[in-house]
Amino acid sequence: MVGLRSLSSEMDLDRPNIEEYLTPDSIQDSPKKLHLHDLLDISPTLAEAAGAIVDDSFTRCFKSNPPEPWNWNIYLFPLWCLGVVVRYCFLFPLRVAILMAGWLVFFAAFFPVHFLLRGHDKWRHKIERKLVEMMCSVFVASWTGVVRYHGPRPSMRPQQVFVANHTSMIDFIILEQISAFAVIMQKHPGWVGFIQKTILGSVGSIWFNRTESKDRETVTRKLREHVHGVDNNPLLMFPEGTCVNNDYTVMFKKGAFELGCAVCPVAIKYNKIFVDAFWNSKKQSFTMHLVRLMTSWAVVCDVWYLEPQYLRPGETAIEFAERVRDMISARAGLKKVPWDGYLKYFRPSPKHTERKQQIFAESVLRRLDEK
Repeated sequence: MVGLRSLSSEMDLDRPNIEEYLTPDSIQDSPKKLHLHDLLDISPTLAEAAGAIVDDSFTRCFKSNPPEPWNWNIYLFPLWCLGVVVRYCFLFPLRVAILMAGWLVFFAAFFPVHFLLRGHDKWRHKIERKLVEMMCSVFVASWTGVVRYHGPRPSMRPQQVFVANHTSMIDFIILEQISAFAVIMQKHPGWVGFIQKTILGSVGSIWFNRTESKDRETVTRKLREHVHGVDNNPLLMFPEGTCVNNDYTVMFKKGAFELGCAVCPVAIKYNKIFVDAFWNSKKQSFTMHLVRLMTSWAVVCDVWYLEPQYLRPGETAIEFAERVRDMISARAGLKKVPWDGYLKYFRPSPKHTERKQQIFAESVLRRLDEK
């Protein structure tokens, strides 16, 4: 009983005090008995809360859908166990060996070319592009990737930018294996950051930090310079700005649509029959994400290169971005939601939260005064 009392007292300490959200004049004596229907009848506040719970289209954009269990009887369970043994004891070690061999060949060729051909930039860039494409092909092979490409392949010419929906960093690898893109990416720590600086920097990639506002002006200037360069690699951008679970598309940032050039949409759709390719960076490191892909049977996806689009007369950059998002969503079978993907990195303002709490507290007291 003592333990229950102490637990109850701790809960009371954590419980918010209604007096903190009301002015002293608004606090009056209220009836002693409070019934459940009295609270449920506070329709505006509860309707808003219920609507957020029932139709939480924002949270659904960033949730992985767990596979439905199929090993539910005595006949299927042994087959599932056999599959686990094959994937983890045979396929995974073989795929790790393929990946390690690919890295050895890549580094043995990349660094001599990178440092010894300093005076021959044209040849150096060409060889580095081919090596990056080769390494991306090795990555795809390490997942037993089955990728079907539809439409004309990208070509190296100025005044164009490619935009695609974003599910994981492997989107870039899948697109890079057939054409060396210069990509706009968030800075990452660890071995991913090392690859960004030393290897992907050689193909003209540009990095940014979404938490630093100063990076925006610098990145915008570099984007314009890259797009107008004749010998630069095609520019690839993921205008959603974050990974989405390949069932939805969130709002596109307008930066790619303000460059005054052709925008080439790319739609990517993963088949989740073997593995869900969505990378939830808040719950899983990219290394563990790769391990999950390498321990699956295969990564299956389709890539569509759509017709280049241009800004129409009288059309704003935001309207242009929405039109391109419509094309990508329709081609890949994705649902559009009116959310900014960056919201998942930020918490609501404390002032906004306190204001909502004050409105709710006042509505409770108003209801009690009517009784």
